[in-house]
This record gives sequence, structure tokens and C-alpha cells, in this order.
Amino acid sequence: MIYHTDAMHGLALLGSESVDCIVSDPPYKTISGGRSADPDKHKLPGGMLAVNDGKGGLEYNAIRAIDYAAEIYRVLKNPGHVWLFTNELNRRSTEDAMLLAGFKTHYLGGWIKNTVTPNRWGMKNGELVFLFRKGVARTLYNPSLKQFIEAKNPAGRKCHPNEKPVELMREFVLASSLPGETVLDMFCGSGSVGVACRETGREFIGFEIDPAHYATAVTRYNAEVFG
Repeated sequence: MIYHTDAMHGLALLGSESVDCIVSDPPYKTISGGRSADPDKHKLPGGMLAVNDGKGGLEYNAIRAIDYAAEIYRVLKNPGHVWLFTNELNRRSTEDAMLLAGFKTHYLGGWIKNTVTPNRWGMKNGELVFLFRKGVARTLYNPSLKQFIEAKNPAGRKCHPNEKPVELMREFVLASSLPGETVLDMFCGSGSVGVACRETGREFIGFEIDPAHYATAVTRYNAEVFG
């Protein structure tokens, strides 16, 4: 089930301890790449995104980890896992919020991409992913999973500016849920987590506030069901 709603309204619809796993890529403030008002003083690397203005999406000003952490703790079963994307600017505030809500940190891992984002301080070719747990530490269902996962970035054919590859999301789904269990994505985007769930026999709940992205997520999910 994919709901056209924002994360907080969607979470309020769910019962306590009603989902087995959470995999989500929240909107958050992004780095500017070191842009300067004086381009002569700081020469920008070729290919730097002109629109990389520090805004991570429609909801980036409206919601923070501190806003939703307690709610996802409530809806997650015990024991349970949360896979949560973040970046350097938001890493500490995200972890602080999750710990305050009652979660424990397993580790900070990441996604190694085949593309890079130019930056004055280097070529960024990855994104950070937290693995949090609720309750006792439980072995991953695929304990051979690497802390840093290589997966091809769907650049050039994306349905969403921050789209994650289904291949990557599938790894997290397989690591922390079993067939027939329910996986939640509070920020559904183009629906990559949902597609991964359909491919692996999991139930899926997703929330997406943007009408265009919601339509894309529903179309992709239904294509997996009926196509």
C-alpha cells in the first residue's frame, strides 16, 4: 500500500509495532559543494551541479529526524531494524535523534556509486546509511552483507532526483526482513524500496507527499505486481 500523504500523517495511521523493518531515504539538507560568491577565488570543479543549493527535497525544511524518530520507534516491531540514509551535515543530528527515541546504532555504512558529485574537497562517490536497531541485537538475515555496498547509480534515467537503485534497497530488505513481513518507507520517492519488496515477497507500506513522485511510485509498484 502506498499512501499519498506526508510522513507524519502516514505514521499516525499505523498501529504500534505493526512493521517489521524500515528502509528510507529522508529528505535532508545537502552540501553545497563548496560554492563561493567569489568564483575567481575558488575555481569550481567541472561538472559541479548548478542546482546543488543545499536543499534536499520538498520536505527538507518541514521534517527532521527528531520529528519522526519516536514515531518510527513506536511502529517498528521489537526486535527490528531501520536503514536510514544520511550525509555529513545530518549524520550527528540523525543519530542523536534516533538514540533519544530508544534506538541503538549498529553501524554507519554506505552506498558506493559508479558516479561522482564534484566538490572543492574531492569527488564524492558515495552516500551514508545508518543501521539502527530496536531491542536486542539480531543477526542480519544475510550476515555476509558488506558495510559499504557497490550498486550502479541509475543516473541519466532517474524517475526521481534522489532515486536509489532497487539493487541497493533489495540488500537492506533482505538483511532485515523475511518473506511475508512488512517493510515501511516513510519517504517513498519513486518507489525503489517498494519494488524491492515486490521482488522479494515482502509486504510494503510507503508514504509520498509529492503527487508526481507518488504517481511514479504507484506505477512502478503496480508494474511489478501486474507486469
